[in-house]
Amino acid sequence: MSTSTSIDKTTDLDSHLENVTALITRTLAETSLRGLVKESASLVGLGGKMLRSRLVFRLGKALETDPELMVYGSAAVEMIHTASLLHDDVIDGGVLRRGMPTFWVEKGSAGAILLGDLLLFKAIDLICRVAEGRYTHDLVKLTGEVCEAESEQELILNGDDSKLEICQSIARRKTGALFAFAALINGKGDDQREASLKESGYLLGTVYQLADDILDTREDPSCGKTLGTDAARGIVSAANLDEHKLLAHLETLKQEAYEMLDGDEAALAGIQAYINDDLQPAIDNLLG
Repeated sequence: MSTSTSIDKTTDLDSHLENVTALITRTLAETSLRGLVKESASLVGLGGKMLRSRLVFRLGKALETDPELMVYGSAAVEMIHTASLLHDDVIDGGVLRRGMPTFWVEKGSAGAILLGDLLLFKAIDLICRVAEGRYTHDLVKLTGEVCEAESEQELILNGDDSKLEICQSIARRKTGALFAFAALINGKGDDQREASLKESGYLLGTVYQLADDILDTREDPSCGKTLGTDAARGIVSAANLDEHKLLAHLETLKQEAYEMLDGDEAALAGIQAYINDDLQPAIDNLLG
């Protein structure tokens, strides 16, 4: 039985994102860190593009997913994504995120690591509360892929030559995994549809990460975050590949995301809306 809090039904993207942010805020306010949340919501990762939540919404609206699952699933992936950013900024020495000093700069590296850990487990708790916990194992497994990719990039591949196959594998797990989760929870328990949605999500997340890799090589103070950290640390990155060829490859991956849903007209409509209204504008904004 679900133990979640009732969520108002909505067909509006902005309302969905507001509900997600409110749930994250409420979840953290229920912990001993409530004062920190009240002090500065931006410090604990609220805000940003919320691309994963947008994917949940576009598919959820098209496939008539339960609004409560949409909000709880979105909040869970956003919290895990934020946890990864908190940890990454400590590892990279990044001092700017979303135009503001990073959490570790303000509160210390230990605080950033500990808050990231808390967010991870609160996210798992949230997804346990909806759909009778059906998607808990998926979230744990896919979050594990994120951690594995980050660890492989740091401990195994550091200093290696950047090849497209390797960069794509890292991007697929490092970022694609949470996009995959955002997509698959809209499958309504249909194993075949969930598998197709999951793969489509993987592909779209891979596209975004590869585009974000390119940004790291550019000198763009308006982007709101510290750049150049991958190159400085010798990290395998798509930024080291031919940009023209890489951008053409991203178009191929987007087409594959469409093809994964061939015949599922409702899911295709959701994916198309997401790419046109959310993903591509975000990439265009990244790369100018």
